[in-house]
Amino acid sequence: MKKKLVQNLSANTLQLVINQLFGVLMFYVLSVSLDKNNFGLVNLALTVVFTSFNILSFGIDQVVVKKVAHGDDARSVLSLYVFHVIFTGLLFYGVLLLGKVFFANHALLYRLILFIGAGKLMIFFSTPLKQISGGMEKFRLLAYMLIVSNVIRGTALVVLAALHLISLDGIMWVFIAGDTLELAFSIYLFNRYIRIPIVPRWNKVAYVQLLHQSLPQVGVVLITSALARFDWLFIGFMVSAVKLAEYSFAYKVFEISTLPLLAVAPLLIPRFTKLFKKENYSEGNLKLIIRIEMIIAAFTGLLLNMSWNPIIDLLTAGKYGAVNTKTIFILSLCLPFLYFMNFLWTIYFVQNRMKMILNIFLVTFGVNIIGDLLLIPFFKNEGAAIAFLASCLVQAVLFAVKNKIGELNEALFTLATCVFCALISGFLAKTLFQNPWLALFISVVFYLSTLLLTRQIKSDDRKNLSKILNW
Repeated sequence: MKKKLVQNLSANTLQLVINQLFGVLMFYVLSVSLDKNNFGLVNLALTVVFTSFNILSFGIDQVVVKKVAHGDDARSVLSLYVFHVIFTGLLFYGVLLLGKVFFANHALLYRLILFIGAGKLMIFFSTPLKQISGGMEKFRLLAYMLIVSNVIRGTALVVLAALHLISLDGIMWVFIAGDTLELAFSIYLFNRYIRIPIVPRWNKVAYVQLLHQSLPQVGVVLITSALARFDWLFIGFMVSAVKLAEYSFAYKVFEISTLPLLAVAPLLIPRFTKLFKKENYSEGNLKLIIRIEMIIAAFTGLLLNMSWNPIIDLLTAGKYGAVNTKTIFILSLCLPFLYFMNFLWTIYFVQNRMKMILNIFLVTFGVNIIGDLLLIPFFKNEGAAIAFLASCLVQAVLFAVKNKIGELNEALFTLATCVFCALISGFLAKTLFQNPWLALFISVVFYLSTLLLTRQIKSDDRKNLSKILNW
């Protein structure tokens, strides 16, 4: 079991590193090659498309992982999900083709949405293959499926940039080519290694049952999709594409900083499903995991803030560094809350506490929307970041209140302690040392020291962590 868990974590981490590497390459090439207005329009188009396809999933993707991990027939689940993505995907794109009238004053944006949407439609079609692989804990196979598009798109954009051939038309075709090849490669790998027929199947009773099982998650998906990108949409449509370019750059780096969370999160659903099904889990181990996650999250935020100005201004020739200093600081405060919420959400999800999750997400969504409407007009990008932080804080508190595992009752205190250690370490290092690299090093020393003093790092953590790997 330990060997398999380590292999799964390694495979998932490797694909994340590769995807993030090529994602950073793409983002960097686009940010420095395009002016802020066009860069903002590309990000706005991506936001519209990603939000739409996330909603079209209806939450079935996560339910499929849980069903397969639970032991349901993978062939039947796959057939129903393939039917769902083909039907809803084609229906959505058909509506998109008829929607030109709504973009009468945004012809370039509409064209970007159509082309980028065509590529993401291919990715959407490949979703069932990836989710079935994840549910079966075939994470190495899943890793191969997930890296194709980013590797192709990233490589192509770097070549185009080197040849000074970057254009909006070229970007659109690169996106379509990379996404289509990912679908083709996923089909090939699935047929070769999983060997379950990829055949859409219409079964009214079974499909309605699947939708019914996913129904509580639909509300969560709708809310989280809007929550994740409402600020982008609001800034892009109501403020300016230039401000969206600046905010999206900061937010993209913030997303990249969640790499450790992205590596662990997909492993938790199938693992927790089995542990909670058999009630074969240790509360002490859960407490240790959440504490380690809080330490990593706060440490990531510390590194992000200490290195932001000297690195980003150097890489972007001053375009996106200093202008985003306050924004990235506010966003970095969200990192521990994201780890905290993902951990508790996974537990509640495998326990089928979907109604409770939906209610909390409704409150969170309301806080974020109200915050965006009130703050963005006055504070622009910083207002969007504050609204997002407020929604994370509210959601974390509500999740903590609903916790029924005694050992996790102190998790919010652990979060606050780790954040305080990171804040005081960064403040002291910047105050005492003018050299940014020396300040970065000293802040890490201060952080580790304060964690030891507050007993967030303990002498027996290594031994207990080894036991967790043997779950």
